[in-house]
Amino acid sequence: MTDSIGIALLAAGKGTRLKIDTPKPLLPLLGKCMVDYVMDTTSAFASEIKAELAIGVVVGHAKEDVKSYLSAKYKSCLFAEQIQQLGTADAMRAYFNGIPSAREHAYTLIACADTPLLSAQSLVKMYRELKTKSLKAIAATFNLQNASGYGRIKRSAVGFKIVEQKDANSDELMIKEVNSGLYLVETKYLFEMLKRVNNNNKSGEFYLTDIFQENQPVEALLFDNPNEFLGVNSLVDWEIVRSQIQHIKNQSLMLTGVMIQDSKSTHIDWDVKVGMGSIIEPGVILSGKTHVGEKVTVESYSVVVDTIVESNVTIHSHSHLAGSHLRSGCSVGPFARIRPGSDFSGGVKIGNFVETKNAVLHSGVKVSHLSYVGDAEIGENTNLGCGFITCNYDGVSKFKTKIGANCFIGSDVQMIAPIEIGSECFVAAGSTITQGLKNGDFAVARGRQITKSDMAKKFLRKKS
Repeated sequence: MTDSIGIALLAAGKGTRLKIDTPKPLLPLLGKCMVDYVMDTTSAFASEIKAELAIGVVVGHAKEDVKSYLSAKYKSCLFAEQIQQLGTADAMRAYFNGIPSAREHAYTLIACADTPLLSAQSLVKMYRELKTKSLKAIAATFNLQNASGYGRIKRSAVGFKIVEQKDANSDELMIKEVNSGLYLVETKYLFEMLKRVNNNNKSGEFYLTDIFQENQPVEALLFDNPNEFLGVNSLVDWEIVRSQIQHIKNQSLMLTGVMIQDSKSTHIDWDVKVGMGSIIEPGVILSGKTHVGEKVTVESYSVVVDTIVESNVTIHSHSHLAGSHLRSGCSVGPFARIRPGSDFSGGVKIGNFVETKNAVLHSGVKVSHLSYVGDAEIGENTNLGCGFITCNYDGVSKFKTKIGANCFIGSDVQMIAPIEIGSECFVAAGSTITQGLKNGDFAVARGRQITKSDMAKKFLRKKS
């Protein structure tokens, strides 16, 4: 029989120690928001145990931002609001009050939105332990040498209880086993126990940990790896968690045959794909919806955003690519800027200090250096010389430049769009082209040179 599990995702906290305006669940982490990792983990957990899953999110601080993001991405999400921050038990009361259907699930998994390292395997372990031993509730715990700030797990012959730090005596403060804040509970038991929780403690809060009492069928399940329970309460915590997730991502790529030369200096977003045999040099950033094919080399300090890079492409150092498509055999950079809408066919060569935008370059096109190609289509095997510029903007509107195949465009040529150049044309260096050319035309558009003998001395300045 398939179990029904309600996920109570606690996302109401203000995150004061972050000292930034971004709501804690929406902190960016490798191209996703922090809450996305918890959502993915719970989904993988449900899939593993073949359970029906319903997600309820308890919101509070910046509730509209959190609700807007989650409801757009996860259509089945339900929401409850914690009006005041009166403790975790109060948050769970808000959960059941705001989402009445939550009471119908056999079990309730309670997780925090700021624990992105949490693994589905740990949730599966908790679930199987709960089922095997017919427990009412289970709490995930771990050992920590510096346990400051954590609730302590006080075990005895008749079970255990969780003592919050503010309420702990000196002996209890010496305990190294701590509460993770992750719980799996039989829903009926949870709902009944919440009625008994009071705020008679030094914090004056309603502790969810009070549902764990001695002489009850509950268990504290100790995990070996404390890292996956790390919560993010400050930007220092955020960086620790970010580096761990980055390590996991980079390691997974290396295990599939991607050579990352310096993992610590390389940023690759979680959903980025990189093919076998590719080389990623130090300082590279691959982000967004980027997809890198096989046998690609991305040299140092290049940034690739939302770009498809097919196989056997070389991106030379210090290049910036965004929203573009590079097909097999292209070469870009160094120091190139490839802006959105750029689409390069096989064998295209983009050299140093070249910028493209909304440019379709067909097979074999070469733009070797110091050029701007914007709102343009360039035919196959055409060569654009040094200093080529498409003059595509008149201050109000953008216009297109179209150049045919097998053309030679000399250095320092400007083309005033809208304009169309046929195939197999030759444009002399230093020309400003304002009129279109037919196939096979030659164009030169320069002012006539005037030479005055022996006049240079009038203009030369000698050093005193």
